[in-house]
Amino acid sequence: MQAELLLDCKNEHGEGVFWDALSNQLWWTDIHGQKLWHYDPETGKAAHIDMPRRVACFAPRKTGGHIVAFDQTIALFDLETGATEIIHEFEPENADTRLNDGRTDRQGRLVVGGMNEGSGVADSTVLRVDADLSVTRLIDGVACANSTCFSATGDTMYFADTPEKTVRAYPYNAESGEIGQPEIHCDMRDEPGLPDGSCVDAEGGVWNAEWEGRRVVRIAPNGKIDRVIEVPVWKPTCCAFGGPDLDTLFITTSRLASSQEVLDAEPASGGLFAVKPGVRGVEDVPFAG
Repeated sequence: MQAELLLDCKNEHGEGVFWDALSNQLWWTDIHGQKLWHYDPETGKAAHIDMPRRVACFAPRKTGGHIVAFDQTIALFDLETGATEIIHEFEPENADTRLNDGRTDRQGRLVVGGMNEGSGVADSTVLRVDADLSVTRLIDGVACANSTCFSATGDTMYFADTPEKTVRAYPYNAESGEIGQPEIHCDMRDEPGLPDGSCVDAEGGVWNAEWEGRRVVRIAPNGKIDRVIEVPVWKPTCCAFGGPDLDTLFITTSRLASSQEVLDAEPASGGLFAVKPGVRGVEDVPFAG
């Protein structure tokens, strides 16, 4: 199957795509463009909101507004007024790291991890933000956090440190938010791209966007890749199921660090793509705090 271009938005670095069932809209971030985008499948209309800093990932709040992982801070943010309440400064002692990928668990906690965008050294972390806004460190020694998503039952957290080219599965305590010792869920070293953002379907599959791989793959519950969605641009970044029936897979892409020659050959780079792969997703959960 091949994903089709839905919106030629030319994001510098589209990421963090999230289906908001409260508004029936798709949201995603253009990290380096410093914008939050939203798209209404019913009307086909899209728009963006300029943000004060780079937005790594985010989630709507159950009580209104959003929780936003900016590059250097995690904050509660009001999109209408710009009011910001910083709840955590991310690794202020390390000038090379910033926040990157994240997603809410089934209880509405936000799990978000960082990356070293200077040297690429594995010296960043993954954090959990609870509904009471407390912050707990879950994983150390991370080079580039990606693929964070949760099984439908909430008892497994999937995660990739991108340079390792594997997707890990962590036992996840849905009640406490604590993680256990991980296992390798999928070895992707023979894949054409690197594991980037992920989501899950209702049948236990993990869908992973392959950075510089021109594809999104489905990892079956047994850890084997059993389906491939071709994406006609070089850099898919993240994916999420959405739409009224949660049967559309939306895919963000990037133009970051691509040569003009590549962009001329693939002018849809940075666009939003979509496909109906024949399975339904699991609804994203608003932040509980």
